[in-house]
Amino acid sequence: MAAKLSGGGGGRYSLNQNSEINVTPFVDILLVLLIIFMVAVPMATVAIKVDLPPAIPNPENIKPKEPVFISIQKSGAIFIADKQTSLDNLEIDLDAKFTATGQAGPKDDQRVMIRADADVLYADFMGVLNQLQTAGWFKVGLINEDIH
Repeated sequence: MAAKLSGGGGGRYSLNQNSEINVTPFVDILLVLLIIFMVAVPMATVAIKVDLPPAIPNPENIKPKEPVFISIQKSGAIFIADKQTSLDNLEIDLDAKFTATGQAGPKDDQRVMIRADADVLYADFMGVLNQLQTAGWFKVGLINEDIH
């Protein structure tokens, strides 16, 4: 083995600096890690077994109950279907309407739809909603106009 001691340039055994990074070992390590994670991740997912009930289609003879419509006019007048009522009598008249339509029963099953004029005061509208909630009707829907 011989070493070059002279300072000349370029001989058979000249040692130049290598400024390039050898990335091959780095890529090999990354590919090995990728394969390990690809194999390990599917096994790490935990499946929770849940016994779901079978889907039963709604029989044709059972229709959803028809809602009762409450209308609020700009003047603050409240109507149940076509009968005028007041905020104080709303619960009594609404119970009577559900009884008249054959839907008497628990208020959890009864549906109420509210439609209000565009110029109704917010306080009047919220008064009706609060009265319905206080009386026990929680299935309340709001009707609006389709804008095309």
